[in-house]
Amino acid sequence: MIQIKRAYDEVSKDDGFRILVDRLWPRGLSKEKLKIDLWLKEIAPSIELRKSFNHDPDKWDWFRTRYKEELKEKSELVSTIKKLEEEKGKVTLVYAAKDNKHNNALVLQELLSN
Repeated sequence: MIQIKRAYDEVSKDDGFRILVDRLWPRGLSKEKLKIDLWLKEIAPSIELRKSFNHDPDKWDWFRTRYKEELKEKSELVSTIKKLEEEKGKVTLVYAAKDNKHNNALVLQELLSN
């Protein structure tokens, strides 16, 4: 099971294995508070894509398409998450964005669920 959760939400034992999927560490959170098992910053959108998107809902479809293209180049990292899901049973992709309907973790979750 692959789920997503905002970094600023309370950590739960139901989260399972927690993977931070952002390039930048969430502001104001210590390692102890975030309780991340793995930081896969390389799987995050490229700096250029992240800046171009800038969490603009009007650019969501464009961002999803571009990010999925980038993820094709990162198949080893995608496979790592799939293997962890098989081993751990439950994986939570952790992201920092305020918008819970337009973020990279959603795209990654969608890709991993197919």
